[in-house]
Amino acid sequence: MARIRLNNEYRNKIANRIKVHLQQEDTQEKRKYDTMKAEQVDINDMAWSVAEKIVRRHYTDEDVEKAYYLQNKFENVSTIAKDSCFHFHYLGTKEKRNYDNELVGVEENVPIEKHFDFRLNGSIDEGSNYSSNRDLSYGFALFRDEINAQEDCNADILIEQADKDDNPHKRKFVENNEKYLGLSGGRNNETKYGREWNEKYQLDLIGRDYCRDRSIACEKSEFDFLISWKQQKSAFVMAHTKWIESILKQMKEIKLGLKGYKWLDEGIELANELGLDVKDHEIIRTNSSGLVIYNPKNLAERIKGMKNTEKTREQKIAERVAYMQQQQKNSDNLN
Repeated sequence: MARIRLNNEYRNKIANRIKVHLQQEDTQEKRKYDTMKAEQVDINDMAWSVAEKIVRRHYTDEDVEKAYYLQNKFENVSTIAKDSCFHFHYLGTKEKRNYDNELVGVEENVPIEKHFDFRLNGSIDEGSNYSSNRDLSYGFALFRDEINAQEDCNADILIEQADKDDNPHKRKFVENNEKYLGLSGGRNNETKYGREWNEKYQLDLIGRDYCRDRSIACEKSEFDFLISWKQQKSAFVMAHTKWIESILKQMKEIKLGLKGYKWLDEGIELANELGLDVKDHEIIRTNSSGLVIYNPKNLAERIKGMKNTEKTREQKIAERVAYMQQQQKNSDNLN
């Protein structure tokens, strides 16, 4: 049988099959990401219980009730609203340094203040002290599966584009991710991850809208606990980054190798050596994503899927998982 040339279409199909395999592969990087992801709800809930204790110690339930009473009674009174971000401080010791960063003295009993934002897109930078700062990487990492189950969404886009300037490709996926999570689009955005998250972590606060104008005193132990919470969120984002970076690094080498191959059987051999069971006819009979669609069974399923298309969010996620599993299964079972 004559050897088949490895053209760009076949290279892309093989690369896509390998990428799916790498994303499903049980590696140290993936295990760390999965383990830390499972801890995130408890981490946020514990930090929130500390923040709520601090706030309610300062603004008691009785204070909140009185503030609402006055606000509802008088049209010109606007003194209370719900919020999810806070400035907390404690009295501590602060070093004084000159322009050369040399220690020139120590100040005692000065406010040590930081900003803590519980919103889904709140800043996770422990050095940040501004309520206007935003960070999308945490939400993208936490809801990666849900985001990637949607068309034209990519939860890994910030990692893939980390070394690139802003561009239409990056903006497209970032904006689609934000809209799906409910972080943009206003009230007409029916996706509710962002809304449900932010409503879970919010309290009635008295004072002006700008949260720095109402910095709240806390104990140093409470302050340190909340700093640790920020650090744990950052560590989770880093785990996501390291996992995806490891896949991108492998794919760079794989694509370079495929580019140098002349024949399809060479690309098939590479895939098989990496742990996939791929046959040449599978690549020839697949679409650009590497999924077999032209045998009767798969074609019939594809046609059936063109009707009764209204799906719940759970169904969409399940379909994405099934899709990923099917790609792996195809490499094992098709002959």
